[in-house]
This record gives sequence, C-alpha cells and structure tokens, in this order.
Amino acid sequence: MYRTHTCGELRLEQKGQTVTLAGWVQKARKMGAMSFIDLRDRYGITQLRVDETCPEEVSKIAAGLGREYVLQATGVVEERQSKNARIPTGDIEIRLTGLKILNAAQTPPFTIEDESDGGEELRAKYRYLDLRRNPLKNALMLRHRMAHEVRNYLDDKGFLEIETPFLIKSTPEGARDFVVPSRMNPGEFYALPQSPQTFKQLLMVAGYDRYFQIVRCFRDEDLRADRQPEFTQIDCEMSFVEQEDVLNLFEGMMRHLFKSVINVDIPEKLTRMSWYDAMDNYGSDKPDIRFGMKIHEITSLVQGKGFSVFDSVEYVGAISVPGAAQYTRKQIDELTEWVKRPQVGAKGLVSIRVGADGIKSSVDKFYTSEDLAAVVEAVEAKTGDLVLVLCGAKRKAQTMLGVLRLEMGNRLGLRDPHVYAPLWVVDFPLLEWDDETQRFYAMHHPFTAPKPEHLELFYSDKKEDLERVCANAYDFVLNGTELGGGSIRIHEADVQSRMFEVLGISKEDADYKFGFIINAFKFGAPPHGGLAFGFDRVCALFGGQETIRDYIAFPKNNVGRDVMLDAPSRIDDVQMDELYLRSTAPVK
Repeated sequence: MYRTHTCGELRLEQKGQTVTLAGWVQKARKMGAMSFIDLRDRYGITQLRVDETCPEEVSKIAAGLGREYVLQATGVVEERQSKNARIPTGDIEIRLTGLKILNAAQTPPFTIEDESDGGEELRAKYRYLDLRRNPLKNALMLRHRMAHEVRNYLDDKGFLEIETPFLIKSTPEGARDFVVPSRMNPGEFYALPQSPQTFKQLLMVAGYDRYFQIVRCFRDEDLRADRQPEFTQIDCEMSFVEQEDVLNLFEGMMRHLFKSVINVDIPEKLTRMSWYDAMDNYGSDKPDIRFGMKIHEITSLVQGKGFSVFDSVEYVGAISVPGAAQYTRKQIDELTEWVKRPQVGAKGLVSIRVGADGIKSSVDKFYTSEDLAAVVEAVEAKTGDLVLVLCGAKRKAQTMLGVLRLEMGNRLGLRDPHVYAPLWVVDFPLLEWDDETQRFYAMHHPFTAPKPEHLELFYSDKKEDLERVCANAYDFVLNGTELGGGSIRIHEADVQSRMFEVLGISKEDADYKFGFIINAFKFGAPPHGGLAFGFDRVCALFGGQETIRDYIAFPKNNVGRDVMLDAPSRIDDVQMDELYLRSTAPVK
C-alpha cells in the first residue's frame, strides 16, 4: 500500500511505530547535519527527519527534493525536540528509513501557502494547484459537510431526492438561457435549466409530495462576486402546504445547518418582514438587520421651505449614522462623490451634523433651527450623529439610501461576517411594470400564486389594481444576501392561464412554451409550494466570505471564462456542419 496513515493523524500515542506516509513536499530545509521535510496531504502536515542514522539512499533522495514533489516516506514515529503547537501533528516527527519519489514536480508558479503570492488570474489558470491551499481545501470541506447535513435533514423529513433533466425546452421569460444545438433535430435547440421549476411542480402532480435535489443550474447573465453562469441550488417542493408550513420547515433546516456545521444558534422563530417594510426601512428587499440605521421618510418636513431640490421630488429620506458627526468637510465631499457613482445614482447628498454645540447642515440657509431639529427627531438622531439625506422617486431614492446605509455600515465595522441575522421577507408584489416595454413581468416567476385575498385584484383589468397584488412568495435573507426564495405555486389551469394573459403572453405562445404544465394541472394538481436555496451562497456566508468562487471547485472568472481550460472556445468546422450552425462572430 502507498500509506498506512495520513499526514494529519499521527500523535504521540503512535510513538515507536513504523509508518508509511504519502503526499506532497510543502517545504524542505537543511539544518546542519539534519534536514527536515514537511509532507502534506489534504489531512494535514507531518515533519520528516533525515539524519546520520538514515540510509544513505534516503539522504541522497532528500537532498534533491523540490517543492510539490510527490513522495512515499517510511520511518519511525518519534517525539519532536522542537514542537509546533500550530499543527495537530506538531508533537511528533518521522525519522526516515525509506523515501521514494513517486513524481517529481516543476516549481509551481505561486507558493502553495495559506497566503499565496499568486494573483487571482494566475491561481485560476492553475486551479488544481490553488486547490492544494488550506483556504480552498477548508471551503470545499465545508461545502461537503453542508451537502451531507442538508441530505440528512431532508431525508429525516420524508423528502425524496429525484433528479430532473438538464436538456430541456427554452422558455426565455427570466434570465437568458444557455442553449444546446441538437444534431439529431436540425435547427432545434435544448436549453440548460435555470432551475428545475416546472419539473418539480410536475412531480407534485405525480404524487411525490416531498421532493428535493442539490442540483446544478445555468443562467447566461452578467456576473458578480456571488454569481456564476453555473451554480448549485438546494431545490425543494412540497404538496398540501401553505406558506407558513414551508417557512417553518426550512428555517428548521437552516437552524440545523447553523448548529451542526458552525455551532451557531439562531432564533426558534425568525422575523417575517413584508417587502414593503423592507423597502421603506432598509431600502432593500434583502435587508441586513445586523445593525440599525433605518431609513426615515422626511418628505413632509422638508418640502415647501424654498429648497427646490426637495420641493421637486416625490420622496425625501434620511438615515442617521451613529457617531459620525466628526466627519470633516473633506470626508463629506468624498461621500457625496461616492453616492454620485453610477452604482448608486444620486445627484447629490445633504448632510446634517448633530453636535454638542447644535445642529448644522449643508442647507442651513433654507431651514430654520426648528426645521432641522424636527428632522433630527424624526430620524431618531442623537448628539454625535450625522444625518444623510437623499431624494428622488420613492423606490429609487429608498434603494440609494439602502446602498448608502450598507456602505456606512461597512465603514463603521457594523457588518461582522461572523454575526448572523436571518429573516424571511414576504408579501412581495406579484408583478413589476416595465415602462419601456409597457407590460408586466413576474417579480419571481410566472408560476407564483397571488395571495388568496388578492385574487379579485388579480382578475382586474386595471393596471393600478394589478400593481397592488401581492405574491404568495418568500425569500430567506441573511446579512444582506438573499440565500433562497420560493412561493406557493399556482396549481389551477385557469389561474395559470390568467397569469400568462397578465404577462402579455398570447394563448398560442403560452400553449407552445408551457402547454405541458397547464395540461398537467387539469389532471388533479394538488396545492403545492417550495423554494430553492443558493447552495454556493450559503456555503460562502457560513465560511464568512462574500465571494462564492472559493466554494466551487472549478469556477468561472468575472466574464464567464474558465481560464484553466480556456473555455468557452470555438469548435471546428466539422462540428459546426454536424450541428447545422454558422458563426457570424469575428475571428479573434
């Protein structure tokens, strides 16, 4: 056998035993008549010792080793003279009696250390080397543990893990599909699933009342730190449930994961916050409630005072930043430029300092001290706080304030990644109106049911009535990130047809794209609902990180490329002809 033990398991209890290890050379160093080799595998590091008692052949091989050589090492476990309390094997070392090079290695292009000297692009090109580093190893181990615990919990609750197809029909109503040409059906294409949405609903029609799948999904969309073109969902569906049944079961799953994976307790009953409250108070449908600094509307307090910027807008809102009254003029100017960036979109920023010597603002000439005091009271500011004010169309201004609130939370150190504040956001609008296309879009997806009490509004022909319809939907939010979301689904054919009608999808298009599920609903579809968690995001947040790349073995970069494989790439003319394809893209 190649090894009797791993590089992470030997302790003083094995002193005197002859063992065989296998792994990679982390480091080799010579110290007088002795030399030492740190041998690494995924379980840990063990120190090997070469001295005058070792066979001559062992000393000769040891003298020629380089970093990342693959070795087989045999020797006797001994107590270390100079112990290393930083590693579990730090009390012992192996005095070598045999050493074999299993594979020599070129010098790696960056150091295989916790803090590497390689840049992100270089490490991505040699991802198989980057994966040898402890931070990535620990991330993938956490991902494995999470998947294991998810399966344990859902199996215990009676869920069946059922696989659904990857080659499906394109239904471009949400994000862009990745499409796959069919050689056997010229001119026709499959799509890769953005989610198994329709399949899991069909499984409910089929009577499999508790389904789950840890499943790969695909979306051709612009990327961010928490997005990849292919990603993994914990996808779930249940029959004969109402909203509270789903929320209770899956906050139970999250409670189990927090406790079993990172030993953190979360509340027995999580906050339920309406979408409208989230937007009004936090400027976001995924609020970070680890800190206060809520948004307050002050429109009525500041309009009609002669300041045209406020008088000409629908909404004026403010946040109170604790302890920031000492901000200098330079810092305020920098913050003003920050909110003018395209990512925020504000035209300017008004500030009010609440100091021990009184209240001062950047718009003093328009407002009396009494006016400013009323604003300070309304936003619950205290002495030493800084009030920041933005304005505009209501939802846009609230969103800008929400982004500013998070930035100030970052600057003040209020967003500790190891503090967890989960909640459910509920009662979303069912529909979003788009002025450019003059039509409604589904805020979640077209299979989301309206709240039962809003069915009458849902069948109205008035735009203002349809805008008031709430979805029977919910998102699980943690620390300002949406980790998952779902809804109670439409399960009646006539209601589903009405949804397509409201979305401006003709009966012919609806039948072509979704006829299979409308027909299925006619054969006794049960009431059902479910949700999906972004598994990569859950793993990253449990690991205290914002980016998901370290929690995916082979991720893409920020333009969707795999720089290790150099993909995507062109295919040759023979393949193009077999697939009946022609490219109009310029040759690079």
